[in-house]
Amino acid sequence: MRRYLLKKPFSEIEKVYYDTVIIGSGIAGVYTALCLNSEKETVIITKDTIDMSNSVLAQGGIAVSLDKGDSPALHFQDTLTAGAGLCNEESVWVLVNEAADRIERLLEFGVQFDRKSKDELAFGREAAHSKNRIIHAGDTTGKEVCDKLILAAKNRKNITIKEKVFAVDLITEGQEAKGVLAYDEKKKEFVIFVSDAIVCAAGGFGRLYKMTTNPDVATGDGVCMAYRAGAFLADMEFVQFHPTVLYHPENKHFLISEAVRGEGAVLRNQKKERFMHRYHKLEELAPRDVVARAIFTEMQKDQAENVFLDITFKDREYLMNRFPNIFKTCLGYGIDMSKNYIPVAPAEHYCMGGIKTDVWGRTNIKGFYACGEAACTGIHGANRLASNSLLEGLVFGGNIARILNRQGRKKEKITIRDACLPEYALSFEDKDLEIKEHIREIMTSYVGIVRNKEGLETALKMIRGYISLIEKKEPLIPEHFEIYNMLQLAEVITENALFREESRGAHFRSDFTSPDDKQKKSIIREIGKEVRYDTEPHVY
Repeated sequence: MRRYLLKKPFSEIEKVYYDTVIIGSGIAGVYTALCLNSEKETVIITKDTIDMSNSVLAQGGIAVSLDKGDSPALHFQDTLTAGAGLCNEESVWVLVNEAADRIERLLEFGVQFDRKSKDELAFGREAAHSKNRIIHAGDTTGKEVCDKLILAAKNRKNITIKEKVFAVDLITEGQEAKGVLAYDEKKKEFVIFVSDAIVCAAGGFGRLYKMTTNPDVATGDGVCMAYRAGAFLADMEFVQFHPTVLYHPENKHFLISEAVRGEGAVLRNQKKERFMHRYHKLEELAPRDVVARAIFTEMQKDQAENVFLDITFKDREYLMNRFPNIFKTCLGYGIDMSKNYIPVAPAEHYCMGGIKTDVWGRTNIKGFYACGEAACTGIHGANRLASNSLLEGLVFGGNIARILNRQGRKKEKITIRDACLPEYALSFEDKDLEIKEHIREIMTSYVGIVRNKEGLETALKMIRGYISLIEKKEPLIPEHFEIYNMLQLAEVITENALFREESRGAHFRSDFTSPDDKQKKSIIREIGKEVRYDTEPHVY
């Protein structure tokens, strides 16, 4: 596997210097920037516009144990239960104990959460939570939080925002971060952002799948960039499918928040019968992996493409106020939630795996940090607990800032030496761009909700065939870089899924349907090394 994607010598590329480079403009990246000291010159580079991220699309809310009768200990236990025995307990404990502080900071930034009264937040419940602990802003919580954080970032003199800038590769020397090679779409040229403090908050890789709630930008570029540089990846086989995504001829990616089930909505099959009682004692509020597989099974039984979500017992005015965006969107497709069942089906939603970090966001590459969905702190284990994702970005983004704030500014400029770059024989052809859709079809068909050895081996053969087809071609534009990243990640995910011969959380093997305690550990991936279980702690 090549180290760098571009063959142009670094000495021929323009360089700009910053104290901190942050890749990604979701909640994790922007919050990290806002927590840095004001004297640190910081740049946020984002693949699209700054308001385009998974964070902005998040509907449900943020989990925090502030309600009466709740506690960090209960939140901790619920997270471990959902994670199916694979959570890193140290990371989870940091998450639940830092949560209240991060919510207080959001309130200081002007975030308007829904309230029971002037002095009391409103708490909802989502799947696998034992208490009402989800704070929300209607059903557009992510947008409300991101809008306020982005506004604050734009008003900080030390923060520069660069939109339409694609992070291509992490530049390293001797396992130390030196900068980020990027492509500026506006200028149509490459640039190197030079820094010894680089934070990857580039999000997940949902666009590897045909059916996903993720935006177009989610092709795993940050994770792949880190992998090529030698960063460890962990838990890449665990891909979460959200159970309830709108299934309509004109829209099959709009999320119907878990909060709808938290308000009592029930699932019905094609015969309009409830079925979740047959799969789990918590019924509609079972962990996401359980609900997604139950729906998948019912769809197969009925040879149907969807099931239905029923919340018609709720008053129309109540639904319009509690779920304004979902109500309006469904109504636009002729579905009145107060009268009609909502057609839904599972779709890819979140990646539990990513760049392996400790609780301070540190990776095995000095000066390179990761947070948010791009990172794997071990919080989510084999299955993410609902509404822990936005919280994760806040907690560990804040922790990274604490580390960086302790470091003084470097007076001398960092030098970037030319690297040993690969040679290419051919340029991309128009037909090669079709590979992206083929990857999505392969991953959806063989590496989806239910997997088995035969299907995974078929997928791996097809993915490697595409890799051999383009490995000598030179990528020049973002779409070319995306294809490389998607193929590399598809190979890693599929190899991990083959290696884990058990069913655990979001990873379900129809040929190994039970969990195996001997495999209750993370799978670690390192460039050029074989797939292996994490047998000893890494030094960061």
